[in-house]
Amino acid sequence: MLSEPSLTSRAEDGRRVPLLVWRTDVPLRAISSGPLGGGIGLRRWVLNATVPMSYDREDPAAHLASLAAELALDGPGVGLLTGVDVTEVVARTDTGVRAWATVGLGTPVPAAAPTPTALAGRVGTVNIVVYVPARLADSALVNAVATATEAKTQAITELGVPGTGTPTDAVTVLCPVAGMEAAYGGPRSTWGAPLARAVHAAVLAGGARPVVPWSEQQLTGGNSNRSAVVGAFDDR
Repeated sequence: MLSEPSLTSRAEDGRRVPLLVWRTDVPLRAISSGPLGGGIGLRRWVLNATVPMSYDREDPAAHLASLAAELALDGPGVGLLTGVDVTEVVARTDTGVRAWATVGLGTPVPAAAPTPTALAGRVGTVNIVVYVPARLADSALVNAVATATEAKTQAITELGVPGTGTPTDAVTVLCPVAGMEAAYGGPRSTWGAPLARAVHAAVLAGGARPVVPWSEQQLTGGNSNRSAVVGAFDDR
């Protein structure tokens, strides 16, 4: 089973930058669109790292791998990046499916916009991590990513945001290696339905409150005590 995420931080330019880490005692099957550990395979951890809004590295996978090494994360894992303060993660559970989301909607875009949308300076990212307590077939894992994305877009629409997501959104779905294999992950399947509800609820809650990029918080001094109480996260 995937653990609850733990909060840690790294030193960068004299500041403590937050990171969220999910660990597992045994490898899990996973599918991810993250810059590190993307694709389908066995994974032992997930890392969601806050970065400044000025982040412009062209080697995000290598950067995430170095962060994982600093945290002594062994074996293959998934690495995600966001300008959002990851202490603002929102968790929701539905019928055993667990979903966590860090929600930044600063640059919403319609996926099929007829012309390229100019990106504003305020970048946004929605990172979604899901644990399903049943083994999913490869096809079901792919379907689960589509279901999570549809649920995210439904929440964004209900929030009145003019877009289907942001250009840098990422989804990771994990499940056990053992057990009877579920063939489907669509929104009306046994596990896809609660996955959709959990992701929808997490993104809706995360997007409904003001989200200030972490680097802007440092300029204003806001959210300075958030890390002291992050152990409970937001899981209503």
